[in-house]
Amino acid sequence: MKLDFDKMGGLIPAIIQDATTRKVLMLGFMNEEAYQKTIDTKKVTFFSRSRQKLWTKGETSGNFLNMVDMKVDCDNDTLLIQANPVGPVCHTGTDTCWADTNSADVNFLSHLQNVIEQRKADMPEGSYTAELFSKGVNRMAQMVGEEALSTLIAATHDTDAKVLSESADLVYHLMVLLSSKGMRIEDVVEELHKRHKESHKD
Repeated sequence: MKLDFDKMGGLIPAIIQDATTRKVLMLGFMNEEAYQKTIDTKKVTFFSRSRQKLWTKGETSGNFLNMVDMKVDCDNDTLLIQANPVGPVCHTGTDTCWADTNSADVNFLSHLQNVIEQRKADMPEGSYTAELFSKGVNRMAQMVGEEALSTLIAATHDTDAKVLSESADLVYHLMVLLSSKGMRIEDVVEELHKRHKESHKD
């Protein structure tokens, strides 16, 4: 990874994004030493412009940013770092530096789909997802049907919490079925988006 530290006098901005929720957590700056320490320790480390020294996020609070992935932009002068935060990120105690709540949203489905794809590739022993793949598409389709019926029954005869629980089971099994067919939940989103655009044509 070739980075251009010269453009901003030895620093590059680093955007920190939650690896699971995809929420933007904060923006910091790195010099070459901070960048290398982040690579070596997998703990996100910045260069403090006010204190003129390195600081590893969480070194005093314990709220570390554990790096998962790192990407550089097209100009090689900005980093996007995906990390798993330990506790709140902002010094004010909020989840992000914009006071957003870092809770899962629809983007989490992409993360879950990646996990399902990994289970399909690795087939780890003891994994329920791997077991579904081993039993084949007919069993997966059967589970989608069963969970759809359970959701229907919950919606008409049970609590809201039960409806949510059964709906989560339904979506999960649908995503496993999609994976078995070489598709992803994003393909469903794209199909819905296409229909939405067509329905709003002048």
